[in-house]
Amino acid sequence: MIVPPVSAADISLFFTPRWHGQPIAIPSPAVMNDHGQAIRFTRLAALLSGFVLQRADGATVRLDGQYGLIDLSAGRAGFVLGGVPPGDYTGLSYSIGLPPAVNHSDPGMWPAGHPLNPIVDHLRWDWQGGYVFLALEGRWRESAGEPGDEQGFSYHLATDARVMPLRFISFFTVAGPMKVSFAVDLDRIVAAQRLSVDDGSESTHSGDGDKLAPRLGAAVGRAVFWLQAESTAVETGEPGAAGPALPRAGTALAFRVPPGFPQPALPSDNPLTVEGVALGRRLFTDRRLSTGGGQSCASCHAPDHAFSDSVALSLGVAGKPGKRNGMPLFNLAWSPAYTWDGGKPRVRDQALSAMTGPLEMNANLPTVVAALSRDPDVRTRFEAAFGTDEVTAVRIGLALEQYLLTIVSADSRFDRAARGQAVLTPEERRGFRLFVTEYDPARGRRGADCFHCHGGALFSDYEYRSNGLEMRSADPGRGGVTGQSYDAGRFKTPSLRNVALTAPYMHDGRFATLDDVVAHYDHGVRRGPNLDPNLAKHPAEGMHLGATDQKALVAFLRTLTDESLAERFR
Repeated sequence: MIVPPVSAADISLFFTPRWHGQPIAIPSPAVMNDHGQAIRFTRLAALLSGFVLQRADGATVRLDGQYGLIDLSAGRAGFVLGGVPPGDYTGLSYSIGLPPAVNHSDPGMWPAGHPLNPIVDHLRWDWQGGYVFLALEGRWRESAGEPGDEQGFSYHLATDARVMPLRFISFFTVAGPMKVSFAVDLDRIVAAQRLSVDDGSESTHSGDGDKLAPRLGAAVGRAVFWLQAESTAVETGEPGAAGPALPRAGTALAFRVPPGFPQPALPSDNPLTVEGVALGRRLFTDRRLSTGGGQSCASCHAPDHAFSDSVALSLGVAGKPGKRNGMPLFNLAWSPAYTWDGGKPRVRDQALSAMTGPLEMNANLPTVVAALSRDPDVRTRFEAAFGTDEVTAVRIGLALEQYLLTIVSADSRFDRAARGQAVLTPEERRGFRLFVTEYDPARGRRGADCFHCHGGALFSDYEYRSNGLEMRSADPGRGGVTGQSYDAGRFKTPSLRNVALTAPYMHDGRFATLDDVVAHYDHGVRRGPNLDPNLAKHPAEGMHLGATDQKALVAFLRTLTDESLAERFR
């Protein structure tokens, strides 16, 4: 009898954070370290590579080219390794970190959804190359009493010297899909670490001569434990319900990713076409999309202001202010969600929400559809884009999405300087150095620490953070979407591209100038309970960079203006 060969299997690796043997969540409640200090973790993320399985017969199975990402604060506790041959195994090894060639590779080479795509991992912040291999962040205070004035800690293990190899000996058999569980005992990493202000114990960025980074790296190697390996059933699930069939028409339009930018996850159900983008561009300036024809999308998103407006709180069709500042509409293809709180998962959702919002365009969709349907030119454009001339609310959203996704900004003077086509002034270069340098006086670094949130080609990580505007925000921010207390007062990090054109600033437009913004981060941060750890580790009295350095930062930020953006889309 011929026995058919067993196909290769998938192995899912899962990681559970623990404190003294007990599982904890990330973000975590306060736990006590060995020095009686209360600490709570807000982030644990890591990149893994170099997976090798040891077979019982002495052979090895290398899973080259596979990479894993865990980001426990984002609910990403595991990943899947594919192509594992069936058989008996005696161990598994891998590294936290990346080999040098991969670590310094072009971030734009990784496809959408890949663990090494910066949009996915949020672990690549600079322009010189190199990922953060492990990020462990949180808040701390001296005792378990009232939270009071918490400080922040931020441990980032990086550079080629900080790869952390791990090896596990365990007997298991692969005969189908499997799940392998690991524990990460955080107490073994930081429980013995006494935290103190201004002595370097609150942070590490793995720089030259930093003694804390290798100590933490060695502790990580002792903190990861194999728990169990178990077979798992293949979950086929119920067949999903098919969405409505959308007619396809038009001429395919290629999306060009600028050099150095990561690959975006474009919507698979709304491919770009010449005709669809043209229709969306026409609708963007059509006042019939609002009640009474009083506004178009362009009324609050003007090309001359990088597709934002120039007021603190955007004015709706009735002339009344809304609840938040209008965000600019460029580089939307790279954003995982939209609005200040990330409440809209797709561009089309946000477009239709703005049209119907009572404080915005306040449109009645059937009325809009009826008005557009009476226009022969509009119907012709819908037929060119979708195959029939039917006007629907869904198609309006799809056309607007196509157009908005094509608004790409990547040609500032900073970009041209990076390509050797322009030269920054000494003041602007000084501002850039401050921008990409952490504030770490204990190690002789007195930068502005901007790059943690605004690093990389997009100048945003699109994460949700509290940046210390208030002790407790009246606007729930991300917390209004998730319902979680640790998200209260967190807002999406905006891109700093074209920032000189998008005043006033913050979600409520409270700062009129870039000088005001820089002054806030230098010495105006309020130390609320959800303040981001990368700000909370700064001294309570502020960084005090000095007037010259603050002026240099503003000068650098002005180099991020894409002068051609308005010309291309006006």
